[in-house]
Amino acid sequence: MEDRLNFRIAKLLLEINAIKLQPNNPFVWSSGIKSPIYCDNRILLSFPSYRNLVAKEIANLISQKYKSVDIIAGVATGAIGIGLLVAEKLELPFIYVRPESKGHGRKNQIEGCVEKNKKVFVVEDLISTANSSVKAIQALKNEGVKVLGMCSIFTYELTIGKNNLKSEKIDFFSLSNYSTLIKVAKELNYIKDKEINILSKWNPSTKI
Repeated sequence: MEDRLNFRIAKLLLEINAIKLQPNNPFVWSSGIKSPIYCDNRILLSFPSYRNLVAKEIANLISQKYKSVDIIAGVATGAIGIGLLVAEKLELPFIYVRPESKGHGRKNQIEGCVEKNKKVFVVEDLISTANSSVKAIQALKNEGVKVLGMCSIFTYELTIGKNNLKSEKIDFFSLSNYSTLIKVAKELNYIKDKEINILSKWNPSTKI
């Protein structure tokens, strides 16, 4: 079931150009990393049927894995929209977490009502290095809540991202991933065989 879901989400993201592949002309991320792939899952919000599908699948996975969740938290800014949709489907309160506290007003880092000891599940749109995810998780823990786990729409499966999430000792899963994406792109003729080698070498942990 999970393999079929991974495949379906990867195909969807390619279809709406949320994911672009440029093996021969790599993108440069804000972190300075050169990458043959770029993912912008905010594009999902412009496609009602697809965004609802993604929110439904995340909500279903949360319901299956956890007996009790009090709050859904989205990581700003990319996961605010999809996180809110997930909260709506589960009929739960929603909050979102900024990368850092605002420099004015109440100087909040977390927007919404947060109470100590509440059980929070975090929604992310994308995992690369996971630095922003870790900051959000730590901010929530500092408020005295229990972070049950986190789900992303897509993960690049980078070792640094995996290690950063492991350091927080939380449960993590993703609707789709880099390994599945390459398989889907090959099957749908988005890329040529020689480009697959470039994509594989960029992330040696890729399972094809």
